Amino acid sequence: MVRYRRNFIPGGTFFFTVTLDDRRSSLLVDYIAALRDAFGTARRERPFSVDAVVVLPDHLHAILTLPQGDSDFAGRWRRIKGHFSSRLLAASIELKRRSNGDLALWQRRFWEHTIRDEDDFARHVDYIHFNPVKHGLVRRVCHWPHSSFHRYVREGVLPFDWAGDAGEGGSFGERRE
Repeated sequence: MVRYRRNFIPGGTFFFTVTLDDRRSSLLVDYIAALRDAFGTARRERPFSVDAVVVLPDHLHAILTLPQGDSDFAGRWRRIKGHFSSRLLAASIELKRRSNGDLALWQRRFWEHTIRDEDDFARHVDYIHFNPVKHGLVRRVCHWPHSSFHRYVREGVLPFDWAGDAGEGGSFGERRE
């Protein structure tokens, strides 16, 4: 059996996909304030920067950069997931449990990719920002509220009409068959 290996690079920049256990759920966007609070609390406990992020109903994509000398991204995701779960429980949101009693809100693992260079970073930022269009949630990137795209526009990095309309095409990191 092949053993999965993560690439632990102190001070590295990583792309993540983190998913709810129930892919039909919309808890991430229904309780976006609780998720933002969970990120903020985790950042105060164990600093990291959020370079890009998009939150969809059942999953999120993010690029995080860790401080120099620190490679514990798994601990940060454990904190974010835990704080979000705790906030939902405190709000009396009923959450399913696994047979061992653990909460079944999040998938146990996450996808991680080490960002290699500026081009890799740019491709993943584009993928993140275009993801709501890819999933058919909106026709234009600018219409999805839960995205760092709006920060990129405010900072003058991207124009408001970046990527145009969904009917105009574009791959944005997706493989073509």
